[in-house]
Amino acid sequence: MIITRSPLRISLGGGGTDLPSYYKEHSGFLIAAAIDKYVYITLHHTFVQELIIKYSKMERVGSIDEIQHPIIRECLRLTGVEAPHLEMTSMADIPAGTGLGSSGSFSTALLKALHTMKKNLVHPNELAEQACHIEIDILKEPVGKQDQYIAAYGGLTCFRFMPNGQVEAWPLKIAQDTIYNLEDNLLLFFTGYSRSASGILKEQDDKSKKNDRDMISNLHFVKELGQESRQALESGDLHKFAELMHVHWEHKKQRSGGMSNDPINDWYEIARANGALGGKLVGAGGGGFLMFYAEDKVNLRRAMREVGLPEVRFRFDFEGTKVIAQS
Repeated sequence: MIITRSPLRISLGGGGTDLPSYYKEHSGFLIAAAIDKYVYITLHHTFVQELIIKYSKMERVGSIDEIQHPIIRECLRLTGVEAPHLEMTSMADIPAGTGLGSSGSFSTALLKALHTMKKNLVHPNELAEQACHIEIDILKEPVGKQDQYIAAYGGLTCFRFMPNGQVEAWPLKIAQDTIYNLEDNLLLFFTGYSRSASGILKEQDDKSKKNDRDMISNLHFVKELGQESRQALESGDLHKFAELMHVHWEHKKQRSGGMSNDPINDWYEIARANGALGGKLVGAGGGGFLMFYAEDKVNLRRAMREVGLPEVRFRFDFEGTKVIAQS
């Protein structure tokens, strides 16, 4: 029995510049934070000569080629694990399609479990790159590299995405007191909408590949905001960070008509009128979680409760993808 877990994430600045269609020409930069909400993978050897896979569906197959779930199929192929006599189960603290990077967390958790089964030691960078290779190169999903990398590394981490495909990662140089204040004052509220990140990101990806002037200019600006957010966080200026979140959201909405909708815009304005200094929709957009920075948390929580948005409280995760049980 092997159990692994991989953290979900929130973006703190520069999100969207991690797609190959952008960074291969201009390089990308962003800051991400892993949170203590996880995707779990359990592997168990069985006496039955078949592969049993349990996620939102259940599959019982005799070979890897028969597996319908594309990420599971490709992870098994990449690691060279033989399928028969294996039971695999996935669980998550937060549903998929809610903007917290669940696909990247799922991929890294599964790869970590399969490597552990084969007694392979794998560095977080290699783990993240393998997950990216599966999703971006093999499955041709129009997604970026942020989710896989922050899931593998954990912490509050800066990433630079280079035109040659390499990724530089280093921890945000942030004081412990600032970390505590950031944890206390960042609040997540579920909009009730789930969506496919691929569908929303495809528009950005297509426009970037065509060198669309407005899209490229938007992403250039967001990358600069990411650098400014890094400076604000490292200097402990959380008010400045909150203001930059608001500016980021205003520009993020311009990338796609599917980025937001009337209810989300209304909730955002209600939050701003009730204690939120800044905020944005986490992830690709279109649904998922609204994240706000607020020092008047009592008023904000009351306002969000009144419009029916449940809160998910969290702390930061500094461990990344790891094995939590093995026998």
